[in-house]
Amino acid sequence: MTRTAKTALTATAAALLAAGVTITTGASGWTMPGWLKDKAPATAAGDAAPGGAPTAVAQAAAAAWAPPAAALPPAQLPNYRAIVQTQGPAVVGITVAGLHKVGNPEADDGPAARSDEDPFLRFFRGIPGLRMPQQMNPGAQLFRGQGSGFIISPDGLVLTNAHVVRDAKQVTVKLSDRREFAAQVLGSDPATDIAVLRVDAKGLPTVQLGDPKQVQVGDYVLAIGAPYGFEQTATQGIVSAKGRSLPGESVVPFIQTDAAVNPGNSGGPLFDASGRVVGVNAQIYSQSGGFQGLAFSIPVDVALKVKDQIVAHGRVEHARLGVTLQDLSAPLAASFGLNAPDGALVSSIQPGSAAAKAGLKAGDVITAIDGEPVRVAGDVSSRVGLARPGDKLKLALWRDKGAVTETVSLGRADRDAQEASAAPEGGSLGLALRPLERQELRGSGLDHGLLIERVTGPAQLAGVQPGDVLLALNGKPVQDIEQVRAAMKGSPKQVALLVARDGQQIFVPVRLG
Repeated sequence: MTRTAKTALTATAAALLAAGVTITTGASGWTMPGWLKDKAPATAAGDAAPGGAPTAVAQAAAAAWAPPAAALPPAQLPNYRAIVQTQGPAVVGITVAGLHKVGNPEADDGPAARSDEDPFLRFFRGIPGLRMPQQMNPGAQLFRGQGSGFIISPDGLVLTNAHVVRDAKQVTVKLSDRREFAAQVLGSDPATDIAVLRVDAKGLPTVQLGDPKQVQVGDYVLAIGAPYGFEQTATQGIVSAKGRSLPGESVVPFIQTDAAVNPGNSGGPLFDASGRVVGVNAQIYSQSGGFQGLAFSIPVDVALKVKDQIVAHGRVEHARLGVTLQDLSAPLAASFGLNAPDGALVSSIQPGSAAAKAGLKAGDVITAIDGEPVRVAGDVSSRVGLARPGDKLKLALWRDKGAVTETVSLGRADRDAQEASAAPEGGSLGLALRPLERQELRGSGLDHGLLIERVTGPAQLAGVQPGDVLLALNGKPVQDIEQVRAAMKGSPKQVALLVARDGQQIFVPVRLG
């Protein structure tokens, strides 16, 4: 052994002795202590006091030593083959065709490519066939696109994403056995990005539905869909996070996964390890347009709530609290006398809103809703957005460095245009309508009418445009959406709409069917 090595060894030994670790030396100058060899305290030669009793150092080492924590047992991989074989037949491919307006040179990413008004299209990029050429010519252009979905009832109810069928005039559902059906869009909800389709068939295979609340971070998941048109493609991963709130006004508490999701997977199911659907694949967060390990799924319980409203009423209503919220930072929490930055800080109250009527104030911190803790502002947005107008919520608040409670009766979300469509058997007019505000009536010189916010289907083909004001249907003045819905219940083959446009009133015949 060189002198340098001996010096280093001596220094190491001194350090170990100073730390309360004894060593012994052998012929080579170094012997590993027995407790290091056996990973258990033992009295090595030189560690015993006269008479064989352990030294104080050995006793201290024995007292400090503890057996290593038992390693977690390896998780058993799900039987992906069985999940695909049993659930795959209920996963469908969806192809769409329709017209969308052209004229925005930056609109190149979707059926309508209006990412400024649809937060989902900001994340889900490049569905094949939906890319618009950059041009300034106004008018309408044919588009074709594709996505995925899954069957939830043997009589033909299919769930998918709202952005998959947005602006579509023709929707076709293709089963795994290559049968194809024309599908009717019963309704869609842009706020949650869920759409419900119906195909005319019986005895169809269906998926098993699971409980997203039972899924935990780290659990295995499996996605099946048609990325880039490759039908029945299965990809696997784990749950990366739960309750994600994404930029924009999304009310969905997303499940984040690293299962590969690409354009065309949209609307397909996310299965848990037991083969039950826990989510609807909806978005990717990507800087390249392709999968980068960040995929987001809508919890299936959220999708089913939307489905129930669409099937029962043909539309979806969302509640509104009427506050502006922000997340708490540590300095803000300290200034409000909170021990931790958990909760949603109310920065403003909208006059006349449900929050104003309940007595909420700017500076309140919402800490819980109906006993469920609130950690971030997105928790409040999700809970309120998925409630119905008129629902009552008990809010736990932190106000003036003290805890108070308020009960609020939720209002209606003004931004949600109500779909004026008939019951499923009556056909669809294809108008998204809302009542005119008082100032809008004064400005337009009208005394009644419904603003047409969005046009699809037969009404669009007939030439009705967003921004028109619907004054009458079949000669009868309309002042609320229920009057339009009542007129459509008789399944008419054709209706005449009286609309106001650019200061003029014109009749527009709309053929239904």
